[in-house]
Amino acid sequence: MSKNNPELVSNRKAGFNYEILETLEAGIILKGTEIKSLRDHGGNLQDAWIRVEGNEAWLMSSSIAPYRFGNIHNHEERRERKLLLHKRELLQLFSAQQEKGCALIPMSLYLKNGRVKVKVAIAKGKKTVDKRQAIQDRDQKRQLERAKKQMLD
Repeated sequence: MSKNNPELVSNRKAGFNYEILETLEAGIILKGTEIKSLRDHGGNLQDAWIRVEGNEAWLMSSSIAPYRFGNIHNHEERRERKLLLHKRELLQLFSAQQEKGCALIPMSLYLKNGRVKVKVAIAKGKKTVDKRQAIQDRDQKRQLERAKKQMLD
């Protein structure tokens, strides 16, 4: 992300476990202490997923740590959070949710013009063989980079 869009929380394993087909940007409804906690990098998207129900999309099972300077009005750590999307995007996510093998996962939470946005991905789960191939490709790429660096030195 650039300086204009600092990434607050990312789901780093999503690219390894899923084949990303498409991404969308969505707004999210948060409480004040949640935003403060996110700015302190107190969030986790590891087990998070998105559910589309009727005309609404929800971020499920994401964790935003309680704000350490919060008082009795602090938020729940794991609660459903509503996503803000256009109708066309909601229909797109709903049809992807109905499709067999597709998953809706949050890739990252980031700031855009002072507001928190969610990068939502439509993805298909990778098989173990695909994951092994990805690891081999990554290792080969690293070895090539090392060889290039050694030749330049």
